[in-house]
Amino acid sequence: MSTPVKSKGLDRIDISILDTLQRDGRIANVDLAKKVNLSASPCIDRVKRLEKEGYIDGFGARLNAARLGFGTAAFIQVTLDRTTSEVFDKFRDAVVQIPQVAECHMVAGGFDYLLKLRLPNMDAYRSILSLIVDLPGVAQTHTYVVIEQVKSDSGLPLKTTDSPPLAG
Repeated sequence: MSTPVKSKGLDRIDISILDTLQRDGRIANVDLAKKVNLSASPCIDRVKRLEKEGYIDGFGARLNAARLGFGTAAFIQVTLDRTTSEVFDKFRDAVVQIPQVAECHMVAGGFDYLLKLRLPNMDAYRSILSLIVDLPGVAQTHTYVVIEQVKSDSGLPLKTTDSPPLAG
């Protein structure tokens, strides 16, 4: 996790750059510059500044999970036996070691953590569930297997001139 550098704030061009890059991280700087109405040199300077200031965490490809043999997705609610810093730390340290756990979120509400798993099949799910229920502090789990992925978008709804304004 990067530590943000003090920022002078974002203007509409910065927002437009971020919005474009989150949709197409492979866009050439010349094309990005045209899209945001800058010349190439100031555009790349802004991208570098946005990276340095922590607005851009990195660049990567979106992979087709089903095509790569990870067509089963499941969400697991995890309730811990105690809610102490020590139990949270032990659980967190253990769960990050499981590669099939794509996401792990500590949440407020009726349970403590929500895990997202990507797996090849239900047999793999059963094996991973056996690991998860034995993690430090786990008292209870509830699983929800994904039948159909309706939307999966890791992009942020940034306010730009070509998109509707943010709700609020």
